[in-house]
Amino acid sequence: MLHVVEPHLNGLGGDMPVIVHEAATGATRVVCGQGVAPAAATVDAYRDLGVDAIPGTGHLAAVVPGTFGAWMHLLGRYGTRPLTELASYAVTYARHGHPTLPRVTSTIDAVAHVFREHWTSSAAVYLAGGAAPSPGSLLRNPDLADTLEVLARAGAAAGGDAASQAEAARAAFYEGFVADAVDAFAATPQWDGVADGAHRSFLTGADLAAWRASEEAPATLVFGGVEVVKPGLWSQGPVLLQQLALLEAAGVAGIDADDPRWVHLAIEASKLAMADREAFYGDSLDHDGGARDGGERVAVADLLEVAYTRERAALLGERALADLLPGRPRGVEPRLPRHVVEAMRAGVDGAWPTGLGEVRPGEGEPTVARGDTCHLDVVDRWGNVVSATPSGGWLQSSPVVPGLGFSLPTRGQMFWLEEGHPASLRPGRRPRTTLSPGLLRDGHGRVTAFGTPGGDQQDQWTVPFLVRHLLHGSSLQTAIDAPTWHSTHGPSSFSPRGAEPLGVVAESRLGERVLGDLRARGHEVTEVGPWTLGRISAAGRRADGLLEAAANARGNQGYAVGR
Repeated sequence: MLHVVEPHLNGLGGDMPVIVHEAATGATRVVCGQGVAPAAATVDAYRDLGVDAIPGTGHLAAVVPGTFGAWMHLLGRYGTRPLTELASYAVTYARHGHPTLPRVTSTIDAVAHVFREHWTSSAAVYLAGGAAPSPGSLLRNPDLADTLEVLARAGAAAGGDAASQAEAARAAFYEGFVADAVDAFAATPQWDGVADGAHRSFLTGADLAAWRASEEAPATLVFGGVEVVKPGLWSQGPVLLQQLALLEAAGVAGIDADDPRWVHLAIEASKLAMADREAFYGDSLDHDGGARDGGERVAVADLLEVAYTRERAALLGERALADLLPGRPRGVEPRLPRHVVEAMRAGVDGAWPTGLGEVRPGEGEPTVARGDTCHLDVVDRWGNVVSATPSGGWLQSSPVVPGLGFSLPTRGQMFWLEEGHPASLRPGRRPRTTLSPGLLRDGHGRVTAFGTPGGDQQDQWTVPFLVRHLLHGSSLQTAIDAPTWHSTHGPSSFSPRGAEPLGVVAESRLGERVLGDLRARGHEVTEVGPWTLGRISAAGRRADGLLEAAANARGNQGYAVGR
C-alpha cells in the first residue's frame, strides 16, 4: 500500500532492509532487500562516459530493484496469507485512486518540468490532467495496478501455499515480464542532466535474474541492559551502535536527560561514528565468491571493541570537533573517499565546503529534497516482530518504467567511483545504504521493532530516543515525542554529497539553555520548528506478553494502530 499512496517516499522498484524476529524459534535475522550494482557498472565504464560521480537521478544511478524480492522472501519464509489477498488492497487503490497527499503534490510540482520535457512516462502517471493532482484529489496509477495484479495471479497459479506463491511471483518479477520491461527501458537513454544530459542504464534483465533477497545475521550491541539489533556494514546501521557505545564509555548514564552536556556529547559521538562510516563502511561481499578490494577489512566487532571505543570516546571534549576524524580500529588505517579528502583540502581550517556540486531536480538528501523513506514496525499476537524500511524508486528521482507504473532505484549514487574503498562501485556489490531498521531484545521476552525515515539522520534521531527510553525510563511514546536534533557535519550519502561543517539542526523545543550551550561550544546551530525532526515509530511485545506501539506525530504521517 505504501508503494501506491506514497510514491515520493518509496516504490515497488525500490530498496528495503528488514529485521525479522521469529517467536517460535527466538531467531532474529536481517533480510536484505538492497539491490546490487549491475554487472556492466564499473568505475571505468562511468569514466568512459566522462562521469566522475554517480548522479542521484536517472538511469546512471540504477541498481537492481530489491523491495519486491524482499517482500516475497518474507512471504515465502514466514508468511501465511495468499498473495492475491495481500495485493488486493494496493491494486484497488492504484486502479481506482487514492487521495493525493499534499507532499506528493509539491514533489510532482517541483519536477513537473522534467516530466514534461524529458520523462514522458512519468508525466503520463503524475501529470495525467496536465498538472500535478491537487491535494486530496484522486491519484490513479492503472499500470501499477496491472503489474501488481499480474504478479499476484502468477503467484496464485503456483498453488495454495505461501512459499510457492511467493517464488512464482518473484520469478515473474525478476525473470519474467517485469525484467523484460526493465531491460527494454533501461536500454533507452533518459535525461539525468549529466554531461550530454541523457544516458542509458547499465542495468539489464539479466541483472534482475541473477539477484535474490538474502538473510544474514544482524549487528548487535548491549546498551542499557538491552540488545540493540541493526543491519551490517552495507548499511549505516552500525553507526547507531557506535554512538551508543561511545556515549556509554563517556558515562552518559550518569548525566541528566535535560543536561545540555549530554546533547553535545551525542552530537560529537555522531561525528566520530559518521567519520568511521565514511572510512570503513561498505559491502564486503561481492556475491560471486570473488576477490575483495585491496586493503584490510574492518568488521562491526572491530568498531565496537572496548579498547577502540574508549580511545575514540577520549575525543569527546568540551568543544565541537571541526574535523572529520575516523579512527584506526584494529590498527587499520582509515581511507576517506577521494572526493571528501579533496573537499576538505579546499576548505578552511581542515573543514570542507557545503556541497560538492550542483543539485539537480530530484537530487539531494531526501529529508530536505521533497522525498524521503517509509518505516514500518509490526508485531502480531504470537510475538513475531518485523522492522522494515522501504525506500527508493522515488517518483522524483527516476522515470516511470512504461507499462509497469513504478520507477527504478537510484541507490547507486552512494557508490564512490574510485578503486579500493569499502564503498567503491563494483559489479554485484550493494551500495552502502542509509536504510536502517532496528530492534530491541532484552532476553526476558521483550522484543521491540523501531526505526525512522530520514536518510543520514535515521541513526542520529534514534540515539536520544533510545537513551531516554533505555537509560531514563521514558515510555516509547514519551521518548519519541521529546525534542530532537541531528548533525550535518559529515558528508551526505546522497548526491551531490555536501556537508555543513560543525552544523547542527535542532528543534526549538530544546530551549535556549540547550541551544545556547551548543553555540557556546562551537556548534553552528540551525533552529527549526518545535515539531519538525524525527519520524520514529516502534512496536513490540513486552516481557509480560502485552503488545505496545508508539508513533511520531510530526508531519501528520505516523500512527500506531492495533486490532
